[in-house]
Amino acid sequence: MINLMWYGVRASVPFLFVLLLAACQTIAPDSAPTAVSTPPALAWLDAPLNPLPPEEMTLLFDSPAYGVHLSQWWDLEALDRDMRLTQEMGFGWVKQKFAWRDIEGHAKGEYDWFRPDWIVDTAVSHNLNLVIRIDRQPLWAVRTLPDEEIKNNQPPVDLADFGDFCGVLADRYKGRVAAYQVWNEPNLNREWGEQPPNPAEYTALLQVCYEAIKAADPAAIVISAGLAPTGTHDNTAVPDDLYLQGMYDAGAGNYFDVLGLNAPGYKAPPEASPTEGADNPDYGGGRWFVFRHVEDMRRIMVMNGDAAKQIAILEMGWTTDQINESYKWHAVTEQEQATYLAGAYTYAAANWRPWIGLMTTIYLADTAWTEADEQYWWSIVLPDGTRRPAFEALRALDKTSGE
Repeated sequence: MINLMWYGVRASVPFLFVLLLAACQTIAPDSAPTAVSTPPALAWLDAPLNPLPPEEMTLLFDSPAYGVHLSQWWDLEALDRDMRLTQEMGFGWVKQKFAWRDIEGHAKGEYDWFRPDWIVDTAVSHNLNLVIRIDRQPLWAVRTLPDEEIKNNQPPVDLADFGDFCGVLADRYKGRVAAYQVWNEPNLNREWGEQPPNPAEYTALLQVCYEAIKAADPAAIVISAGLAPTGTHDNTAVPDDLYLQGMYDAGAGNYFDVLGLNAPGYKAPPEASPTEGADNPDYGGGRWFVFRHVEDMRRIMVMNGDAAKQIAILEMGWTTDQINESYKWHAVTEQEQATYLAGAYTYAAANWRPWIGLMTTIYLADTAWTEADEQYWWSIVLPDGTRRPAFEALRALDKTSGE
């Protein structure tokens, strides 16, 4: 959902020349509401949210499990601070991006373990469970012609290369990394090499990674990519509900333990229903413009016979951004951000158990972010560690309702 710093000065060395080819841009989950295609009415609208008793479900996470997204790949000295902040909130899970290109960037089989080892060691030392997100290909995995233009997040030419990397990670961190997220928002072309999103192609990538992780560490949890909530349906994006059904049609249900979703709240409070999102133009005028759009996706799982699995929300939050045009339309106040984030956990604990698992708030801020970065405005602490009201609301949240 959120733009990486791949175009920034801290990109890894093999990618510096790419900077000359790419202009900086802010990636938005959805810009201000525009005319978009409406997904057809599907049978899943009438499906129950939880047709199975808890004893028939595979409960890999507490319900809910409290997580926060870290951002300190480049500033490892700030990791200890952020882990302590996570503990102060009473959260037990942290998520961090492990860009493939930053670990195996120079050539196949040549690894730089300095940063990933530091992050894993720090999480373990603070007794925190770690989810790592795997994507962002190295040049060697996609370059087939000398003048080929390389995209920001592009599936490899040979899927086996990605599978090999997933397996190496899982083998190195067996018993120390609890879960792996395989890619992010492949239903957007900007996260799929600027190619038209294709759920069958993503399923093939998911399969090779899943099989490699399970071969190396059978106990590791494999989470499918967080899908971007959107109603756009063209070569740039596929609505997440239709994309998920396409994944199931391609057999993806065999290749993830927990379904991954992204769930920004946009302008609406967390209790707003998808119907309210569709009916209220101030919220955006679509079912996907509310936090509870997660319920639509859960119903698709149920309709496809996957009710025994949990859902992991891999990115959730509300922005206070009044600077970046793509986000201003759904910005909330700092107090609303705090109230809505706490309310999202409370709503899930009251209404989504036991099928809701990990819920990951964005972000503990990168120390280099400034007000010009849209990520800055989603964050619950400032880059210097100053706590925003949302942090205090999450710290004060009664977490005993989880189980």
